[in-house]
Amino acid sequence: MSELKGEGPAGGLIDVLVVDDDVRVAEINAAYVSKVPGFRVSATAHSAAGALARITDRPVDLILLDHYLPDGNGLAVVRELRRLGHETDVIMVTAARDVATVQAAMRHGALQYLVKPFNFAGLRTKLEAYATLRRTLESGGEAEQAEVDRMFGALSAGSVAPDLPKGHSPTTAELVRQVLLAAEGPLSTQEIAERAGVSRQTAQRYLKLLERASRVRLTLRYGETGRPEHRYVWSSSPSGA
Repeated sequence: MSELKGEGPAGGLIDVLVVDDDVRVAEINAAYVSKVPGFRVSATAHSAAGALARITDRPVDLILLDHYLPDGNGLAVVRELRRLGHETDVIMVTAARDVATVQAAMRHGALQYLVKPFNFAGLRTKLEAYATLRRTLESGGEAEQAEVDRMFGALSAGSVAPDLPKGHSPTTAELVRQVLLAAEGPLSTQEIAERAGVSRQTAQRYLKLLERASRVRLTLRYGETGRPEHRYVWSSSPSGA
């Protein structure tokens, strides 16, 4: 994770760079950001080169970064930023749904991953969770395990069950969510486990948890013999996240 600063410039506002290859989409996302208290759109960019040039010219606190760009991709932009020593925080905002891209984004330090299409409420939830994390880190010092758990849990706010039971990882729950979002139809427990890279038992445990929280919907597929197969689809949250 990059180093999140305690507050952004301009009297505590969090400066945001919006990057999207589609000019109209960039304008819509920028308008969304401007509606969230505490955030300010510093600029927009529509290519990898444009994003890097903008950051070099005037650093920002946060980048809303599309993956599909005309001269590269979002992950390459993040890698280059880190190589140049920039610790700007990144939220991926993209139509890329494949698990490999999601995992790569996590490994490169993206704090959030928002799948297109989404509405204002979905983006607002991500931004508010990011702002909460920044405020938590303002005090500095050392943190006990419970505080560390709250920091990491803030990043998944609005994405999975709001209060995960002890022993459950927000990261694993989010990965299951991304697998279901990327699917074109209902998936079996085994299919979800394979795509998420976890055991079948782990997938089943998180699916039951998310079903109880009304975040996934269970369907049944009946075969010629044996018991019906349980299959799952993601159920959109009331906030639209």
